[in-house]
Amino acid sequence: MTQTPATPSRRTRLSTEREHELYEAVLELLREHGYESLTMDAVAARTRASKATLYRQWQGKPRLVATALRHAKTAAQPDPDTGSLRGDLLELARCGMRDAEHDHALMRGLAHAAHANPELHQALRELLVLPEAERLEALLQQAVERGEVAAGTPALEFVPHMFFGAFIGRDLIEGRPPDLDYLTSYLDAVVLPALGIR
Repeated sequence: MTQTPATPSRRTRLSTEREHELYEAVLELLREHGYESLTMDAVAARTRASKATLYRQWQGKPRLVATALRHAKTAAQPDPDTGSLRGDLLELARCGMRDAEHDHALMRGLAHAAHANPELHQALRELLVLPEAERLEALLQQAVERGEVAAGTPALEFVPHMFFGAFIGRDLIEGRPPDLDYLTSYLDAVVLPALGIR
């Protein structure tokens, strides 16, 4: 008797609502226990999902955590469109401040964990840092198209470095997190003049 070949298993797509639930649970567990103590078993138990499903969708803890963080950031931060580069950058700064105040300890813990975990470092870079850099580059391109910034301005490629540096530099040098006044002054004194905007 001839047997029918087994149908290969396919990756099932979770609903948007189910993904949102999973991401919220991951962030809750991160805040409660930190990255190092977070386990896929704990995520599976909290979300009533199988570990097989979690690994099939996200391959492991680093990508699951980074994707959950990206989901939260994207949901909370629509792309700004104020009509000026200064306004757009200030809106990004305001959103970044909200995130920093809400999850300052969490992000510090993840930054520390990433130093010892290349997979986490890569996942955070790929799913959090690079998309934010691309978002900034899109705002800069809009500014070029509006005529605010000259195409080919050398500082254009360094704006993501400057913008991210504004968030971490003050804490490292002065021992205190940036506030909106600091970020506004930084943009007006450093970023915008470098782009030729006075």
